[in-house]
Amino acid sequence: MYKSKIKVIAFDADDTLWINEPYFQEIENKFCSLLEGYATHHSISQEILKTEIKNLEIYGYGVKGYTLSMIETALRISNNSINIHIVEKAIEFGKEMLMKPIELIEGVEDAIKALHEKYKLVVATKGDLLDQENKLKRSGLEKYFHHIEVMSEKNETEYNKLIKHLDVNPNEFLMIGNSLKSDVLPVLAIGGHAAHVPFHTTWAHEKIDHPVAHENLNNFKKITEMLMHF
Repeated sequence: MYKSKIKVIAFDADDTLWINEPYFQEIENKFCSLLEGYATHHSISQEILKTEIKNLEIYGYGVKGYTLSMIETALRISNNSINIHIVEKAIEFGKEMLMKPIELIEGVEDAIKALHEKYKLVVATKGDLLDQENKLKRSGLEKYFHHIEVMSEKNETEYNKLIKHLDVNPNEFLMIGNSLKSDVLPVLAIGGHAAHVPFHTTWAHEKIDHPVAHENLNNFKKITEMLMHF
C-alpha cells in the first residue's frame, strides 16, 4: 500500500517514540495526595484536567503549562489558602518531569533505522519546543530525522502547513502516532495517510469515543508491524 506513494513519514513523539503519559499520571497522583485535605483524589484530578484544557490556548501543551495548571487548581480548590510549600512542590514536580530519563518504546529505534534510508523522516509533535528538542536529543534518535516540528495544535490547518513546508502532496505524507484525535483524524481529513499505534495509557483529552475506519488508515499493535508495508 505505502511503497509507491509515501515520500515523508512523520512520527508523533510522546507515547509514540518514548514514554510520556505515565510520568504525568505519576506526578498527578503525587500532587493530588498533597491536596487531599481539600478534596478527594478523584475530584482534584478532574479539576486539574479542567484547568489544563481551559489553559491550552494560553500555555499550549507540555510540562510547563501543566505545572502552572497544578498551581492554579490548588489555589482554586483551597480558596487561596494553600501553604507556599504546595506551590514549591508543584514546581519541583514540574522540574522532575522535565528531567525524566528518555525510555524508548519497544521497537521504535529498529523501525526508524529501517525507514530512514528510504524516506524523509520528521517528528511532528505537540508540547514545549525546548522540552521536545531536548527529549529528541537525549533519545539518541535525532540523527535519523530531517526535521522536528513542534505544533501548537494538531489540526487540519497545521498539518497542511507542515506538508507545504515539506514540499509534498498530502497523499505522499504518512503520520504515525498513538492518538486518533491528533495523529489520525486531521491527517485523513486532508488526504494524507495515517498509522495508529496505540499506547496503553492515553491522556483523557486525546480520547475519542468512536472507532475510525478509512482506506488510508492502518492500525498496528506495535510500531515494528508497519515495516511489512515498506
